[in-house]
Amino acid sequence: MEMITRIIAWLILGLTWLPAQEAPYDNPPGIEPPYYKVRYAASAEPGELIFPVQYTVWIPEGVEQLRGVIVHQHGCGEGSCKSGQTAAFDLHWQALARKHDCALLGPSYEHPQKADCQMWCDPRNGSAEVFQQALVDLGEQSGHPELASVPWALWGHSGGGHWAGGMLMLHPERVAAAWLRSGVPLFAANPDRKGIKPYTLPKAALQVPIMCNPGTKEGVTVTTGKFSKVWPANQAFFKAMRGKGGLLGVAIDPLSSHECGNQRYLAIPWLDACLTARLPDSAGPALRPMPTDSVWLAPLRGKKAQPAANYSGDPLGSIWLPNEAIARAWEHYVADTNIPDLSPPPPVSDLAVTGNQLTWNALADLDSGLAKFIIYRDGEQIATVPDKATNRFGRPIFQGLQYSDTPAAPLVPMQYTDKNAKPGSSYQYRVVAENTAGLVSN
Repeated sequence: MEMITRIIAWLILGLTWLPAQEAPYDNPPGIEPPYYKVRYAASAEPGELIFPVQYTVWIPEGVEQLRGVIVHQHGCGEGSCKSGQTAAFDLHWQALARKHDCALLGPSYEHPQKADCQMWCDPRNGSAEVFQQALVDLGEQSGHPELASVPWALWGHSGGGHWAGGMLMLHPERVAAAWLRSGVPLFAANPDRKGIKPYTLPKAALQVPIMCNPGTKEGVTVTTGKFSKVWPANQAFFKAMRGKGGLLGVAIDPLSSHECGNQRYLAIPWLDACLTARLPDSAGPALRPMPTDSVWLAPLRGKKAQPAANYSGDPLGSIWLPNEAIARAWEHYVADTNIPDLSPPPPVSDLAVTGNQLTWNALADLDSGLAKFIIYRDGEQIATVPDKATNRFGRPIFQGLQYSDTPAAPLVPMQYTDKNAKPGSSYQYRVVAENTAGLVSN
């Protein structure tokens, strides 16, 4: 009877009905503290979210009060939606969240492949309300009720960029910063996508730092094909926001199309700079304004930046960058995505040996993440974990990488079995972490 009622409701609304997947949507990682998860069923009520959705949050251990939440929002398509289930388990993004006493949230919309993505990635179609309810419910689960009211740092890919940009337009006072990979909100009707409602630009959104991050093969150097309209949409968004004084940067990925590539090596330092400047010391006070005395500027499709005081071009037609460190990283990124790093990863901890099996824990390097672990026995290198790190979307990393910049599933454990160890023999083992810049821990 419930199914018949739902179908009738959808027919009345004039929508194409597609059954959503039943839980579990995929085979997600197991959930136990410091991870928490909620799932909401689809709704047939007008204006509410028509897809089931899961939200997984990671809470840094030892944090008494959260200062914000970093949202890692996947893109459209069933594969991208499934990949969202591992977003909160990403060690590199956790390093950013840990530094700022923030939660790390990974949504996973249970969106059938042929369904209309706009029904979730436009937050006005119910996903904004469910997201905020999830923060309330996850706050209660985790013992951090402040999760419901702290600021948001939004990262979104493709449809997730539409969602993050839409949330910025709807709730600019809550958004500390927004990174939009390949997707932006629209301020004018799009003749190619009828039914998408344009946004009204609130004045408060102009004070939020934003980075647009299209791939060069999405209309910049490759002007035909499925993703060729990404760059024109980014240009229109840039003109609308930056032309009114918005704090908007553009970082064109010189290697990629719609995949995320190596963007995290600029996105994480950029968000680090924005969170450092904007987050209040404790939950409650309003976000701080971005400083204006350290800004650098660059031409829209240029590769060199200058201090704003020395810049001779039109400031409101130029890329906005928050400070010199980010400007220098941006220069490397738009050249070849190879951002230098001089800081080694943190040392491995909690190494334990049971028989011939080694287990350990490790934190990711904030700048360059984790590429692999090197195993030593009695001072001699005997293996690496993984045996051969791969990543078809960018730098090889320990956890692997899916299309929407999330760890590969199933998650790679921090363990190694020494199959050549002789029974009854005693060995001294050492495990060293290596980041994606090739630097090793102590």
